[in-house]
Amino acid sequence: MTKADIVSNIVEETGLERAEALKAVESFMTTIKTSLSKGDNVYLRGFGSFIVKERAEKTGRNISKNTAIIIPAHNIPSFKPAKTFVEDVKENVKVK
Repeated sequence: MTKADIVSNIVEETGLERAEALKAVESFMTTIKTSLSKGDNVYLRGFGSFIVKERAEKTGRNISKNTAIIIPAHNIPSFKPAKTFVEDVKENVKVK
């Protein structure tokens, strides 16, 4: 499913104009990005949490030069689904 598909579903379900639905989806995504960029997590009850995870510094390998490199500590965005969301997916999605 793409962003365009999400917008189409919102238009069908709510009766909003396509431009308004697109603006709402874009605003939602921008709000989440902004919050995570500030280090604030976003919690959506029954859906999941958008959180910032800290990755520790580690040693990596440059295979082509056969040297060790240090990968500095950094933060990454992550999504953790709610338990009810996970259970719903497990019950309804068939393994191919």
